[in-house]
Amino acid sequence: MTPPPLTYEALAERLVRTGLVTDPWLEGMPRFRAEPLLVPAARRAALYRAAEDVAAAYHELARVCAASPEFLDDFFCLTPVQKLMWQASQPVWHGVARADVFVTQDGQLAVCELNSDTPTGEVEAVLLNPLVHEGWPDTEDPNRALGERLCEMVEALAGRLLMPAPERLAVGIVYPTEIPEDLGLVRLYHQWFEARGHTVHLGSPFNLSEAPDGRVALLGAPCDVLLRHYKTDWWGERLSVWDDEESFEDRAPLTGPLALVLRACLEGRCAVVNPFGAVLTQNKRSLAFMWEHHARFSARARATIRAHIPYTVRLETLPIEELARDREQWVLKSDYGAEGDEVLVGRLTPQREWNAALVHALPGRWVAQRYFAAEESPSGETINHGVYVIAGQAAGLYTRVQRGATDPLALSTPVLITP
Repeated sequence: MTPPPLTYEALAERLVRTGLVTDPWLEGMPRFRAEPLLVPAARRAALYRAAEDVAAAYHELARVCAASPEFLDDFFCLTPVQKLMWQASQPVWHGVARADVFVTQDGQLAVCELNSDTPTGEVEAVLLNPLVHEGWPDTEDPNRALGERLCEMVEALAGRLLMPAPERLAVGIVYPTEIPEDLGLVRLYHQWFEARGHTVHLGSPFNLSEAPDGRVALLGAPCDVLLRHYKTDWWGERLSVWDDEESFEDRAPLTGPLALVLRACLEGRCAVVNPFGAVLTQNKRSLAFMWEHHARFSARARATIRAHIPYTVRLETLPIEELARDREQWVLKSDYGAEGDEVLVGRLTPQREWNAALVHALPGRWVAQRYFAAEESPSGETINHGVYVIAGQAAGLYTRVQRGATDPLALSTPVLITP
């Protein structure tokens, strides 16, 4: 007999019981949906293929920029410490990423960005599906092996980079300890690595030091691998993207901890995941690079860009009058904005606010991406199919539904695969 569908209260109680989700509510509203999204296997295959192809295009971009370092200044406008992170890692940038894929109203697949720096959502992705799976026989949980795939990638990278590579790793998870939102993700990573026999240490970049044997230590514990859940733009100079905003109080780069880690990496005593090369691929101007330097890519990558990357250009290359007039056709994104922060969808932004953004957006920090109409449910919601890509291969799905652009108020939704 098929069990009755879960109520939200029952789902919330079970999530809290995992110890990884402490509050299933946000601003008094549910953070999750109990009803799963059913995705046919053929649709999943198409989503996975699009995400893998886009990740491959990003890899070509990394190689092009490694061969032509003038783009770091001329196109990406990287700061000195951002350039240092890239140059110490180039062209290596990837371990785990999440491609945000939408089905458009004309049936195409649009990848609005690839989160290649510190992707999130893994907790929701792996917890929700098992809680509802019992009620949906003959379906598949696409995220059953997500943790295993991530650990295998880290182990393989450590085996390749460390000299010598230990059989059991000491994994340091580096994260912003002052921000509680991602504690569940940190605990999940902790569980995954401990279950495979590795030792795990936790701390922030401010807790890093040099161990007596030359490795990096986190709160005094030597580490072989640093699982970096601390954004690259936070390791570097923190600068506002607006010309009318006060400077950050903590705008200085983390040069001490960064130098420590980079030296250990160069000596083969530390592996960092994701590599610091993600400072380039996470920069939204990489999307503009794909279009403005289209001819530098292979035929396969050019086809991927045309098929899946919405047309994107650097903001300063378009006349401000045109952007103001054609507001509803554009989306503005800052270089390192994430999860809806510093993203303005023209048709959802009042003209006065849009015009002010165009005036005060700092040159060198923004892109304009052509708006695309995503497929909507009868209630007007769009689906953001977040496809995890690990070592270049699709590994799972994190689905969110929301009316309008995806932001922290989107509902994380179970997703099951039908034949």
